Amino acid sequence: MFVLTAFVLLAQDTVSYAKPDAWLCRPGRPDACAVDLSATIVQADGSRKRQPWAPAKNPAIDCFYVYPTVSRDTSAHSDLAPGEEERDVVRQQFARFASACRPFAPMYRQITLRGLNKLLTGGGGVGALSKGTGYDDVAAAWAHYLANDNKGRGVVLIGHSQGAMILDELIRREIDGKPAQARIVSALLMGANIAVPKGKDVGGAFQSMPLCRRDGQTGCVISFASFRSTLPPSARSLFGRVAGEGMEAACTNPASLVGGSGGLHSYFSTTGSLFEGTAAKPFRWVQDAAPFETPFVAVPGLLTAECVSDANGSRLVVNVHPDPADPRADDIPGDIGAGTPAQAQWGLHLVDLSMSMGNLIEIVTRQSAAYRAGNKP
Repeated sequence: MFVLTAFVLLAQDTVSYAKPDAWLCRPGRPDACAVDLSATIVQADGSRKRQPWAPAKNPAIDCFYVYPTVSRDTSAHSDLAPGEEERDVVRQQFARFASACRPFAPMYRQITLRGLNKLLTGGGGVGALSKGTGYDDVAAAWAHYLANDNKGRGVVLIGHSQGAMILDELIRREIDGKPAQARIVSALLMGANIAVPKGKDVGGAFQSMPLCRRDGQTGCVISFASFRSTLPPSARSLFGRVAGEGMEAACTNPASLVGGSGGLHSYFSTTGSLFEGTAAKPFRWVQDAAPFETPFVAVPGLLTAECVSDANGSRLVVNVHPDPADPRADDIPGDIGAGTPAQAQWGLHLVDLSMSMGNLIEIVTRQSAAYRAGNKP
């Protein structure tokens, strides 16, 4: 197995992103993105079909990914030696995008799970996740990528949770209304609260990057936080609300950018582990005990989603459609603190990307074609 090692910091305590070990993923090398992503498609009648996967041979655009809070390091900030948790989240959230773009994923000194717990139990909010060392590292990685790898190519920014919050800050400081914006194919910022004026698609967090509202639209933002239709966010929810009069949290439905309900094209891990160490046993996706021979499973027709904005906040409402005659599972994993007050605070945060992965890749593929058509030499 390819193992990344820690690397030396410069005297100013900044990360040298010229060093290959500073990256979880870079194009064309055996790293965290070079993994088996084949899936088993399980239809409603129980029939199975293997879906192979391979990265694009010569993608026209790039993807730049910032991973969520996963580090189990015992300090408040992570070190720069990736563990299984960082590699696993790349496998589940990012590696599949290599079918549409060249993958770039920097390591960064994020606030760890332990550090996040101290923030939340101490009465603090999640705002600190986008500031300080973690942000500085990602900004340095972005600057290095632009100077050495971009070479005029379009790029999709992808982040979840802490990663999305850092990209939100990066866009505001370094991209929105600046020359780098011309390179942005889109920004996918899931599991975060991106502020927009109520009823509008631009303003708030970003002044010149609107929400994506149609297929093939480029230079736009997709953002959502998902909750079950049966359990809306509580008053203490971490997602779905933003500060500021007349503002709301952005919600763009990856299953139907134009609005309304749409089917989610999901890719779930067959092991049941949402991220490294989060599940004690595999989730039972079908009633029979036949094991899966692929690391991912898809269950077409089981999930639909739509954006809802009401007194409980603005969020992506996920409907599960169980069928007693269907041999597949009648539910999905993904809740934090199931059966406790935490469930209504976090919603389906763990599977924001797993539930919508196929939809997001289809969107990025169409955006890539539109971007290239509008930027011909």
